[in-house]
Amino acid sequence: MSSAAQLAKRFREVTLDGLWIANTNFKDQLSNVSWEKATAKVGSLNTIAMLTFHIDYYIAGLINVFEGGDLEIRDQFSFDLPPIESPEQWENLKSKFLSDAKKFADLLEKMPDSKMNEGFVDEKYGTYLRNIDGMIEHCYYHLGQITLIRKLLLD
Repeated sequence: MSSAAQLAKRFREVTLDGLWIANTNFKDQLSNVSWEKATAKVGSLNTIAMLTFHIDYYIAGLINVFEGGDLEIRDQFSFDLPPIESPEQWENLKSKFLSDAKKFADLLEKMPDSKMNEGFVDEKYGTYLRNIDGMIEHCYYHLGQITLIRKLLLD
């Protein structure tokens, strides 16, 4: 299996269908969350909706680069979630996240292994491999937060 295919598999595990590392994934954790719970504040923690938006913001930004576009995302905007005021808006956010996750994995899987050691957009960002690994790690970090917030909201 190519390096790109292995990375795509790891990304799918955390976002869409895996159980190996955390015994869960984003799709599973978000599946039965109502929009009220998704937008509920627990102390000073981010909401589940905000964390979903935040991760999708970065996924969509990397998709744009993978498709030949510029890196247009900026950290300062990664939490600029518009208000979620209905079940439909929450479902749209989840659908966008899952669709973008699938597209990211599909694009990654088709990437030649030789691309992994190429510079990513600007020298300061390192290689494609560093950014893809970083995306997977970032997903696990926020998946853990979502899992804990869900537990807090159930108590």
